[in-house]
Amino acid sequence: GLHRQHGKQGGGSKGIYAKLTVVVVVLLICTFSVFFSATISGNRGSLEPSEINVEELWESAKSGGWRPSSAPRSDWPPPPKETNGYLRVRCNGGLNQQRSAICNAVLAARIMNATLVLPELDANSFWHDDSGFQGIYDVEHFIQTLKYDVRIVESIPEIHKNGKTKKIKAHQIRPPRDAPISWYTTVALKKMKEHGAIYLTPFSHRLAEEIDNAEYQRLRCRVNYHALRFKPNIMRLSESIVDKLRSRGHFMSIHLRFEMDMLAFAGCFDIFSPEEQSILKKYRKDNFADKRLVYNERRAIGKCPLTPEEVGLVLRAVGFDNSTRIYLAAGELFGGERFMKPFRDLFPRLENHSSVDSSEELVANTRGLLGSAVDYMVCLLSDIFMPTYDGPSNFANNLLGHRLYYGFRTTIRPDRKGLAPIFIDRENGQTAGFEQAVRRVMLKTNFGGPHKRVPPESFYTNSWPECFCQMSPSNPADKCPPDNVLEVLESQLENEVNRDLEALMETNSTRRTEI
Repeated sequence: GLHRQHGKQGGGSKGIYAKLTVVVVVLLICTFSVFFSATISGNRGSLEPSEINVEELWESAKSGGWRPSSAPRSDWPPPPKETNGYLRVRCNGGLNQQRSAICNAVLAARIMNATLVLPELDANSFWHDDSGFQGIYDVEHFIQTLKYDVRIVESIPEIHKNGKTKKIKAHQIRPPRDAPISWYTTVALKKMKEHGAIYLTPFSHRLAEEIDNAEYQRLRCRVNYHALRFKPNIMRLSESIVDKLRSRGHFMSIHLRFEMDMLAFAGCFDIFSPEEQSILKKYRKDNFADKRLVYNERRAIGKCPLTPEEVGLVLRAVGFDNSTRIYLAAGELFGGERFMKPFRDLFPRLENHSSVDSSEELVANTRGLLGSAVDYMVCLLSDIFMPTYDGPSNFANNLLGHRLYYGFRTTIRPDRKGLAPIFIDRENGQTAGFEQAVRRVMLKTNFGGPHKRVPPESFYTNSWPECFCQMSPSNPADKCPPDNVLEVLESQLENEVNRDLEALMETNSTRRTEI
C-alpha cells in the first residue's frame, strides 16, 4: 500500500485509467450478456421464451434437430434359444405404474437372458379391474415388436420327460426397490438357475431408472412407445373421441389430479370441510406411512395439487380465453361441484370421455383400466397437455415422456412451488399484478422441447437424450442409426434361427447313426 501511495506521480493517473478500463469492459460484457440472453430466449423448448405466444403453443415445440429413435446403435445380438429360465412378474398399481413395470420386466429379462412370461397386471390394485394384460394390450404386437430383444411366452410351458409331465414352479422373490442391475445378475439369476423360474412380486419401481447403459435405456423406450399398444377396441374408441374433438378445432387435455388419494397423499386438508377432512385423514392413515404434515408448510413449497380454480387462473394468465376447448382426464373430483364451478366459469367448454362418447363399452368401464387407457390416448394425441400434479403421478409422468417422444408435443407444466406464494397473496387480497406474476413463473418452465433430465425427473418423463438422435450431431453418440437397422436385426435373428436348425439336424443325424 505504501509503495502504491508514494510511487511516481503518474502512477495515480495510470491506476485510475486502468480501473476505468476494467469498468468499461465489465459493462460491455454485461450488455452483450443481456443482448445474448434476449436473443436466445425467443426459442421455445429448453430455453426460456421472452413471452408466451398462445398460438405457438398449439403447435409442437421446436426440436433443435432431434428426433425420436430407440433402435439399437451398437451391436445388439438377438436373444439366444437357450435361456437361463423363466421370469414372471406381478405389476402392481394403476395402469401407468404397471406400464413402467412392464418396461422394467423386459429389461430385466434381457439382462438375465431369461424368457419373459407375459407380465401379470395386479387385479387388486386401485382400479379393482381384472382385465389383465390380454384385456388391455395387443399381445401379438407386443411379442412381435420385441422379438429382437427378448423371448416372450404367455405362460410357463410344462416339461415332458420320460413320459411324464412336470410343471415348473416359479420361486417367489420380493425384489428391493430400485434394485441395481447387479442384483439381477447375481441374486435373481442364481435363484432362476436353481429353480428354472422366478416370480418377482411386487414389481413396481424394482429396477433402477438411471442406468449407465444407453442401449438398455433405449430398450425401455422400445417397450414403452412401440411394443405397448392398446387393444384395437381401445384404440378405436380413443381415435373416435379425438376425431370428434378435433373436428371443432384445437383442444387441450388436462389431468386434473384433485382426487382423494392424491390429496390424502399430499396431506392437503385445510381447504375442506371437517367431514371431508376426516375422510382424507382416514384414507391417508389406511394407505400411507404416518408423517407429520402441516398444510400451510406443504402448500408454501408446492406440495399440494392445484385446485381446479388455480388451474383456470394459470391458463387465463398464460393467455387462453373462455373459448378454449378442454378435455378433462380425471377420476372423481374430491369436494364436488363447489371446487369445479370456478373452473367451469372460466372455461365452460369442458369435455370428458363420457360426454364425447357415450358408448356402452366406455360407460361400463369409466373407472377401470379401459377408461384410464382411453384418457391416456386422448391426452397423448391432444394439441396441448397440462398435468396439474406431475410429481408422484405415474399417469402424468408417462404422458410427458410419451409426448416428448411423440414429437415434442406441447405441455404446460405449472411450477407449483413458484406459483404458491402468488396464490397465497391473492387469497390475502393482494391481487394487483397477479397475472403478470403468474406469467413470470410460467416463462421459466419448459413447454415440451428437449431438455436435460435433472433429478427428481424420471426417465419415463424425459428419455432425452438416450432415446433421441440427430442426423448431423456434434457428438457421435447422438447420431441416428442407419435406415436399415431393422433389416440388420432381422438378419441377425434369422442367422440365430438357422444355427439352431443346423444344430438340431446335426443332433438328429447323430442319433440315427447311433441307432
